[in-house]
Amino acid sequence: MSTSKLNRRELIQRTLFGTTAISAWQANIIGQATTMQSNATSCILLWMGGAPSQLDTWDPKPGTGNAGAAQATPTALTGVQISDRLPETAKAMKDVCLLRGMHGPEGSHPRASYWAQTGYLPSASIKHPTIGSHVSHHIGNPNADLPSFVRVGAGRNLTGAGLLGVEHDPFKIGNPNQKPANTQIPTTKPRFTRRLSLLEQLEQDSSRTGADHWTNANRKVYGKATRMITSPLMDAFDLEQENVASRESYGEGNFAAGCLMARRLIESGVTFVEVTSGNWDTHFDNYERTTDLCKQVDRPYARLLEDLKDRGMLDTTLVIWMGEFGRTPRINARGGRDHFPRAYSIALAGCGVSGGQVIGRTSESGEEILEGKNSVPNLLTTIYDKLGIDAFHENMSSVGRPIRVVENGALIEDV
Repeated sequence: MSTSKLNRRELIQRTLFGTTAISAWQANIIGQATTMQSNATSCILLWMGGAPSQLDTWDPKPGTGNAGAAQATPTALTGVQISDRLPETAKAMKDVCLLRGMHGPEGSHPRASYWAQTGYLPSASIKHPTIGSHVSHHIGNPNADLPSFVRVGAGRNLTGAGLLGVEHDPFKIGNPNQKPANTQIPTTKPRFTRRLSLLEQLEQDSSRTGADHWTNANRKVYGKATRMITSPLMDAFDLEQENVASRESYGEGNFAAGCLMARRLIESGVTFVEVTSGNWDTHFDNYERTTDLCKQVDRPYARLLEDLKDRGMLDTTLVIWMGEFGRTPRINARGGRDHFPRAYSIALAGCGVSGGQVIGRTSESGEEILEGKNSVPNLLTTIYDKLGIDAFHENMSSVGRPIRVVENGALIEDV
């Protein structure tokens, strides 16, 4: 390895982040700092990791043996009830399209999560893109400052860009109450600018010596990273920039902060934001645990819809509330509910979705879908249609095989 190459790498490290931060920065920014769109449409996915109980959220069965202690509350929609532990959401139902007839083939968290976010079952040879990566690829703006796909929260069993390439992987924010790691300029701006100028000279020298591939790849990556950390739009990640009344309106906790950050990011032009609420895997003490979880998500979800609507953003922002499957209507011996992909619920709002309706109906026991049965491919086809993405578009895999955005999907009528 030449001395010039060593010097160039050292300069890159010191220019952007200092030698001690290089690995963390590469993991957090370089492979992830892609782009955002001009915001014709955008999407917020609220991911309920672990699989929420539909009987304790969207499809209660009050007065039945399977309900347990769970009760229902009226909503803004005449004749429609949801869990009494979602009182704020109940008020917002005129903007929500509730799908109570979802079903899937998988009851394993990793496989079902992959299926729910890609529409494909896991494959040893092909890594299929997640929803956010498709959105980034198809409607993201490659010339923007911020990432087009931001993932907020410590989600498990979540995939990335796969065959679309690392430029469409998510930029990850573990804790929305903290600024993104390794995104501060490590020196004064004039000195930083001089370092960038020197780096560019070294890159040009390297190009003349034949190291074009390494040079061009790194120039592209570091250019995006530099543009991001020097952009005034980085303030969108700083919730302290939001006024106190607005922050308090979302409630407390990381999920609430994530929903507020999602609104700020979408407002700043980010195309897709995913916010995770975890711990829905309630195999024991289901009632107590879902009561706490509903408190964490109810107010932020309802407030997010209201905030987007008040700002004129809901018409162009699709908000998805979903997990990987549902939970058994029958309560087990430990007071919990187990995995149940056979019948569960998800909710859509905004971006042309016909709110104020329920599509699908389950039996009194909650164990069977009686009307409006829909698959994940149908859901994804409908999601992409709302966002202006062709679900039949084919991307080429590394083995030269064309892979559709969604396979065997159809639009869900009336959404």
